[in-house]
Amino acid sequence: MDTMDRAALIRAGDRRALARAITLVESARPDHRAQALALLDALREPRRQALRIGLSGTPGVGKSTFIETFGLMLTGQGLRVAVLAVDPSSARSGGSILGDKTRMERLSRDPMAFIRPSPSQSQLGGVARRTREAVALCEAAGFDVVLIETVGVGQSETVVAELSDLFLLLLAPAGGDELQGVKRGIMEMADLILVNKADGDLKPAALRTVADYAGALQLLRRRPQDPPDFPKALPVSALADEGLAQAWQDMQALVLWRKEHGHWDRTRAAQARHWFEEEVRQGLLAALSREPQKGLMAGLSDRVAEGALTPEAAAAEMLHLLGRAP
Repeated sequence: MDTMDRAALIRAGDRRALARAITLVESARPDHRAQALALLDALREPRRQALRIGLSGTPGVGKSTFIETFGLMLTGQGLRVAVLAVDPSSARSGGSILGDKTRMERLSRDPMAFIRPSPSQSQLGGVARRTREAVALCEAAGFDVVLIETVGVGQSETVVAELSDLFLLLLAPAGGDELQGVKRGIMEMADLILVNKADGDLKPAALRTVADYAGALQLLRRRPQDPPDFPKALPVSALADEGLAQAWQDMQALVLWRKEHGHWDRTRAAQARHWFEEEVRQGLLAALSREPQKGLMAGLSDRVAEGALTPEAAAAEMLHLLGRAP
């Protein structure tokens, strides 16, 4: 299909064209990559912006249940919602289950929603390599809110903050204390900490956890992009649909404040710069897998394995050789 025809279908909200375009940008084939770049350039429209919400949390905290209930609440308000779920890939086979649409059965049937699971492959940080490009495609397709669900691994999972406007962290009741709350990493990246499963017998524990984290957040250094009462911790129950309306109200208030004070545009500009640099880094690593760099790497790697060179000395020699290359 011609690039302009594909772009026109995506702008018109064609779900099949959007799904195929995401498959295209995820492909590593050189010809597909060229087509993907042409498509992204054709769809580039700075004024067409969706609210990007990154969501992370440990496995079993209820991310999929939260996204389904939250997404249905948003579609009930007339908003179009896209969900980009990143599924962990096997370190042995490289495969992924991609079962998020099965978990979100009601949301997957909603005509105002679009759900796309993607494998994380070898990418670290909780998101897939091309998640940012998939977000751009969803924006071009006219979605109002894009939810980015990460793999859910732990405190180093902060890459999603570099491609979202709001970063939500889901925690389970009794998931930590004040000391856990002041640990650096994912905690200090969150805009809202939502303690899920605040219902039934777990509700008292959830309220205590909210109090613990609310106190811990007061000890973190204030960020320039936050109004005085953010970040904050809130109790929610995705199963009972409680607390989600308040969380959405707080998200909207935070977005409005950031737009009024210029933080929205500055953050997006900084994110674009980050992904440019990341793309250059990934391209340089890919170049090392091609000849003649591949042969140089293999020779130095063998010397390191034999003990003739330390890894640091071999790396310095490789960088020196690359610096001399035309």
